[in-house]
This record gives sequence, structure tokens and C-alpha cells, in this order.
Amino acid sequence: MAAATPCHVVHLVYRFATGGLENVIVQLINGLPPAEFRHTVVAISEADATFAARITRPEVEVLALHKPPGQPFRLYPQVFRLLRRLKPDVLHSCNLAALEFAPMAALAGVPLRVHAEHGWDVGELEGKNPRYRFLRRLYKPFVHEFIAVAEPQHDYLRNQIGVPAAHLHSIPNGVDTDRFRPRCDMDGLPPGFPFRRGEHWVIGTIGRLAPVKNPLLLVDAFVQLVQSRAPGTDSMRLVMAGEGPLHEQITQRIAVAGIAGRVWLAGVRADVPELLRAMDCFVLPSLSEATSCTLQEAMATALPIIATHVGGNAALLEDGRCGRLVPSEDASALAAELLKQHGSGAESECLAARESIIRRYGLPAVLARYGALFGRATQRQPQRVNSA
Repeated sequence: MAAATPCHVVHLVYRFATGGLENVIVQLINGLPPAEFRHTVVAISEADATFAARITRPEVEVLALHKPPGQPFRLYPQVFRLLRRLKPDVLHSCNLAALEFAPMAALAGVPLRVHAEHGWDVGELEGKNPRYRFLRRLYKPFVHEFIAVAEPQHDYLRNQIGVPAAHLHSIPNGVDTDRFRPRCDMDGLPPGFPFRRGEHWVIGTIGRLAPVKNPLLLVDAFVQLVQSRAPGTDSMRLVMAGEGPLHEQITQRIAVAGIAGRVWLAGVRADVPELLRAMDCFVLPSLSEATSCTLQEAMATALPIIATHVGGNAALLEDGRCGRLVPSEDASALAAELLKQHGSGAESECLAARESIIRRYGLPAVLARYGALFGRATQRQPQRVNSA
């Protein structure tokens, strides 16, 4: 690829704010070679300026279309005109809400249209929603290449949507293992962190406070532990980082249980590596996951880990070699596993987890695979549509 003509990639997402797939976009923008790629981010709904500030390349434009409620069709003309103005070499769409604009990208003559599936929301757990399956099949002919970030999404796209194997790529999320590293003696606590290292055993999670992430499961398990008064529970504390529609319900449940002094609702944080290093155990309580970025980051930090047995979590944790798995809606099982973790060192699992991330999900290798795929734009004829 000629350095004088960088490949222009437009990343199309529903929202550009704190989240796993959005974090992947930031990684791609910051990590792909500037001489070979330039980027624009288009958010169908909103773009959070604080999150967008994580982009370190100053020339990147972040646009928000402020989509109103309802079907996307009324936004079609605006997206068509925008793509004609931007003239991207690649449209990189993420998840179904962005896939619905693939016809406009084809009509605008975008040479290479790449779509990535990062996971399912609560309305289509395990890909079982027939309407969403129909829509993906409907828009499939307008996409050249598909990306699945985990095995469940790969199987779904291949077997349920009918994406040809030659156009289906498995590219997991990557981790910067220099930023996400184990704790050392010199590490301080993040600003505002209310608990004391060595005195408190801190259980933590990071993610949207939304139904699909199921944070109430962790709250309920923690309440059970506190109320059980089992040996060791006096030192337990809970940190939940993130924002979302369940915030008020979580706050109320904590207040009713009388444990507000033992829980820190940290909100959205930019210092995720430091926050992870302040934890003693990481929990991912989701109802659905593909390849969870925060789970990968916790593994790279060499934390003891408990995750629900859903989606790609078992594969990521190598079926228990790198962390513990519990049922997705069983607070008692989660509480029992937390009590076990508190009483065991789990050093071998922690070391295995970090080694696994370095070996399988190192960020440079993932960036290289995205770069090779986006670079195909120079090899394609405009307006080619994969109708297979």
C-alpha cells in the first residue's frame, strides 16, 4: 500500500461510548500504522466526547447522527450523502444496528464493506431471535467480508446466516499486555478508591450496568455473602465500574441490604488498568458475551477470575484452566465460588490466564489481521457485492 495514500476506514457503530466493541475501534485507530490507514468514526446515535478522547490520533473525526427512535430508513439519505462526502475505502460496521446501513454503503460505492459481530444484546441471547436472523440474511449480500470475534458468532454467521467460509474471518479482540499487567509493589491505588489494600479483599467488575451484563447477579451474590457472615466475609468489598440503565436499581438494592459502605459504584473510568490492579478478584456476571474485552484485560492482569458460563467465556478461560465458571443466573453459585476464591490462592490459574492472553490475544497480532483485511480495499473493484 502506498504510504502517500492511506486507506480511509469509516467505523460505523450504534454508539461511541464506553464499551467493548467501542474499545476495539479505539485500539484499531491508535494501533494501525498512520502511514497506511486513516479513520473516521460515525455513531448512529451518540458519541461521548470523554470516551472519544481516548483516540490519540488528532486528525480523526468523530461524527454523531443522533438517530431518532424507530426504523433506520429515515436516516438512509443522510448516511448515503455522508459516505459520498467521506469517500472511504472501507466501511467497518459493528453489530446489527450498523449492518442495516450496508445498502447505503453499497449504493455510495464504498469499495470494501466489512461487518463485525461482537456479541448479542438481551433481545437475542445466543442468536435465537428470528427477526434479527432474517435481517442479517437480508443485508448479507451488501457485505464483502464478515468478522466474528468469538466461536459462537462464527458458528452463527456460518450456519444460521449463511456467510461463505471464504468471507468469514475469526479475529478475537486484542489486549495491550504492557498496559494490562499484574500488580507490583510500587503500584498505588486509583483516585477515589475507598478500600485498603491488605485489609480488604476487593471483588470487582467493569462493564455497562445493562441487563445483558447482568450486574444484579453480582450484587445479589455479594449481599448473600455479607448476610451469611461466613469466615472471611467481613473483609470483602465490592467495586462496580460502569454506567447504565440499571444504576438506580443497583443503588436501591445495595441500600435495602444496608451495605452501601462496602460497595463502590465507580462510574465510567478511564484508568481501567489501574482499577483492575486494585482488585483481588474479577467477576464477569453477563447473560451473553462474545470475546469480552474486560475479561481478557483481567486475565492479562493475572487476577483470579469468575465468569458466567455463557458465550465465549468458557473458551476464553480454557474451560476453567484460567478461571472459574458459574451458571449465568445463580447468585448462590456465584457467592459460593467467591468464598472459595477468597480461601485459595489460585496462583496457577492467574499465571495461566496471563500466559494465555499473551499467546492467543496479543494486540500486535490482532492489529495485523485487521490491517491485512482492510488493506484488501486496494484489490477490489468499486461496488462489488458478495451475493453468495
